[in-house]
Order: sequence, then structure tokens, then C-alpha cells
Amino acid sequence: MSLLSVITYLDRVCIAVAGPRMQDSLHISPQAWGWVTSVFFVSYSAFEIPSGVMGDRSGARRVLTRIVLWWSAFTSFTGAVYRYSILLLVRFCFGMGEAGAYPNVSVVIGRWIPARDRARAWGIVWMSSQIGGAIAPLLVVPVQAYYGWRASFYLFGFLGVIWGAVWYWWYRDSPAEKAGVSEAELAELGGGSPARQHHGLPWGAALRSANLWRLMAIAACYVYALSFFQSWFQTYLVRDRGFSEGQLVLSALPYIVGACANGLGGLTSDWLVRRFGLRAGRRVVGVAGLAVAGVFLIATISTRNNTAALIFLALVYGGITFQQPNLCAVCVDLSSRHAGAVLGFANTAANAASAVSSIAFGYLVGHFGSYSAPLIPMVVALGTGMLLWLVVDPTQELFLSERVAVLAPAD
Repeated sequence: MSLLSVITYLDRVCIAVAGPRMQDSLHISPQAWGWVTSVFFVSYSAFEIPSGVMGDRSGARRVLTRIVLWWSAFTSFTGAVYRYSILLLVRFCFGMGEAGAYPNVSVVIGRWIPARDRARAWGIVWMSSQIGGAIAPLLVVPVQAYYGWRASFYLFGFLGVIWGAVWYWWYRDSPAEKAGVSEAELAELGGGSPARQHHGLPWGAALRSANLWRLMAIAACYVYALSFFQSWFQTYLVRDRGFSEGQLVLSALPYIVGACANGLGGLTSDWLVRRFGLRAGRRVVGVAGLAVAGVFLIATISTRNNTAALIFLALVYGGITFQQPNLCAVCVDLSSRHAGAVLGFANTAANAASAVSSIAFGYLVGHFGSYSAPLIPMVVALGTGMLLWLVVDPTQELFLSERVAVLAPAD
């Protein structure tokens, strides 16, 4: 799962790093580039829930193999486009493929990881994604300099094909189907029932759940800000802060900070759950992470020192990613049998917000002539998400037919 997460973010961040060169090569305006980045999030959000439901029902072995091969193909196709309209179509199809990645990671964690370790598991997976984001500039910038921006997409597309082949050969959809899993491990994981015993998603119960809608709203709020780093960050550094193309290797800093924050957030969440209970443990991490992110985003807007701005933005990213594995763990806490679908709901809201954010950024830059103006709505979104964490209850059952294992505070 961690290696998948690295490849996922290599593919995503590749287009952000290549953005300035692609805009110049294909003569794309800031407003038009906003649609290039947002069309990915449109299709990504549209296919999140179906991909999660498919993983819950059919298992992550076949589903992840199909979607990784699909998105790897369209990563490579991105390097072959010469027209703006074709680029939009390719990025839409790329988003369709990647939509299934993290909902199916949730399926795997729900079936293979005990409840007490799920935030840490998510922390490791998300930490790996930041490693992918951190090394992307280090790989893409030299490849672009010597071979052009197109070559980087061919390279990263090939990595996904290798992963898909190994995954299908090695992985099994439940502990019960995997050779070498002991009876004690099966008992700890609730028997590890195979995917064929899965029942359909109770759509009515899901849509009536206030808890689920709160999680979706939090995801939308923090990803509205997070999408800046995947879509506009490198362009912001070049156009507004005067960074040269060679200095874009410094854009790896937020991802390095994010990797540490993801791991620390997962560990902190599980420790607080054992110490203070599920409700308090998950809430504290969510509130703290988004509060820190909001404060440092205000500091970014206020400073004209370019080095300070880069450091502040890295801390914004760190605050967001600190609470990220916590939210994913809550999705599994509420329903391990439907973990893919629940995370799919959250990611649908998140990536709809990403699409809006990417488009709004370009138009706000065009309207105000400033790359700082689009950061202000991000502050509002982070503050709203922080407040919503105060009313999320991870101990509340999402589906009445299931029982959530609530971890009590230590004596």
C-alpha cells in the first residue's frame, strides 16, 4: 500500500512540477490551466464511491490491479498530447483510474489491520505518499531539463505497470485466503472473511448519517487547501515568489514535512485513543492539525520574504497532513465492512472541493492579478474544518447492523 501511495503521488505531482513548461509549450493561460488540474478532480470525485463499493464487494486484488494499469496508461498518454482539448480528456480519464486507489487502500486496512493500529497504518500510507511528492521534483526537474517534460510522464507510467503485476501475484483479499496466517491472527482480525461474503452497501443508512456528512465536509474543507500543493504550488513559486526552475527542487520541502506529519499524526491519534478514548483521541488530532495549518497560511499571506513563505507553506502542509490519517481511520472505525465506500464518500466530497479550488485559483489570479488572493478562501476552509472536527463522533455506528469496537481509555 505504501509503495502504491508513492507511485500515486509521483503521478499527481508530476504535472504540477511540469506545469510551467507545459503552459508555455501548449500556450495555456492561468484560467485554462485551472481546468486542466480541476478536470482530474472532477472525474476523481465522480468515481470514488463506485470504486470503493467495487473494492468492498469484489476485493482489492483485482480492482486495484485494473485501476493502477488504467491510470498508468493515461499518465503516459499525458506526455503524448499536443492539443489542449486532448489534454483535458486524458486528465479526466487519469482521474477515473486514480479514484479507486485510496478507497481500496481502506478496504485492505479494514480487512488486514486491527482497529487499534489503523491510524498508524494510514499514517504510514500517507507518509509514503509525501515521499512520492517529495521525490517528484527531484526526478522531474532533471528529466525535464535533459529530455523535456513529456519524458517524465512516460517514466512514471511505467512504474505503475510493474506495481500492478506484482500486486496481483502476491496479494489476497482476506487473511483467510493468505497462506501462513495463523489462527490467532485470524481471530484478532475478526475471522478475515473473504470478499464474497460481503453484503451490499446500505445506501439509505449511509445518506441519513450526520456523522458521514460531517466527515465529508471536513474532507472537502482541508482538501480545498491541500489541492493547491498538487495543482498550483510550483507555479505559485515561479510566478509569484520568483523561484527559478532549478530552485523548484526546494518545492520538495512541504512533502518532507508532510511525510513526518503523516507518520506522527497516525501515531499520535492511536496513542490518544488508547489514553483518552476514541472520541477524544480522534477529535484532538483533527482540531490541532487544521488549526496549525490555518495559522501558517495566514503567515504566508502576510510575508514578502520568499524563504519564509516556503517554510510557512511547508508547515501548512504539515498541519493538514497531520490530521489526514486520523480522518481516514475514522472512516474505517465507523464501518470496516464498508470501509471502501465510506472513504469513497469522503474522497468524493474532497475532490469535488479540489476541482472548485483549482478552477477558482486560476480565476482569482486573473481577476485580482495576485497569487496571494486565492489563499484567503483556503484559510476560511481550514477554519471551518477545524470547527467541524469538534462534532464528529467516531463511536457512533454508521450502520445499525454493525458494531463499532470502541476503544476505552486506559485505566
